[in-house]
Amino acid sequence: MRFELLGKEGAPSLMLIPGLGVSYEIFLPLVELLKDKFQIIAVQVDGFTLGEQTCFTSVDDQAAQTIAFIRNRFDGHLDGAYGLSLGGKILSRILERDEVTIDHAILDAAPLLPLPKWLVGPLRYYQSYNVWTCYHWTGFWRWVFHSHYFDVLLDECRKTFPYGGRRAVLDGYKSVYTNKLESIHGADIHFWYGTKEAFVAKPQMEHLQKLCPELHVAVFPGSNHGQLLVDHPDEVAQRIEKIVLP
Repeated sequence: MRFELLGKEGAPSLMLIPGLGVSYEIFLPLVELLKDKFQIIAVQVDGFTLGEQTCFTSVDDQAAQTIAFIRNRFDGHLDGAYGLSLGGKILSRILERDEVTIDHAILDAAPLLPLPKWLVGPLRYYQSYNVWTCYHWTGFWRWVFHSHYFDVLLDECRKTFPYGGRRAVLDGYKSVYTNKLESIHGADIHFWYGTKEAFVAKPQMEHLQKLCPELHVAVFPGSNHGQLLVDHPDEVAQRIEKIVLP
């Protein structure tokens, strides 16, 4: 993993963890809006780095590496953290392990429940073709696989594909969808999702709410997976400021 330090030195700390298949650059518009108010740690997840060949290991390993970084660089404490999709899964595991303190945590459409075993294999291969075809960008396969994606997200996937390839996607989805969140620790935890992904995201939220009755939930009308961040970084920035800053 790599941890890009951006923003204002000495300001409240904010970690941003991207989703599967994309790099930290998906956060750059958000970083531009927040850089004067936060010291930002933008994470490059193994398998989806830029300019470096890496392999995805597991959600637990990514969480362990992140915990070690927080301990070494920030004395075991962050003011806030935002995880998108896979990034939210990694963030949930960090909170589950309870080895560092994160004052405010936002899980954006994080997959917290395992899938039925019979479905994990087909889904991971389906998603690997999603990423493969967005890199090779063939018209027919784009039509077949990308009906629920949007162009900016596909462009971000294209950036990382040469460095982790299909193997990173296959290994990432296997780890994500074979692990269940069993507990969570944190004083202020938020779960976000869009109405267009509610079929998948709402059960994750309900599971998290059972573990954390004080959970704060925000549902965004008309938004698909990751779309609020991509289309409305200004709204995401405002919400993060309201949640994290005193």
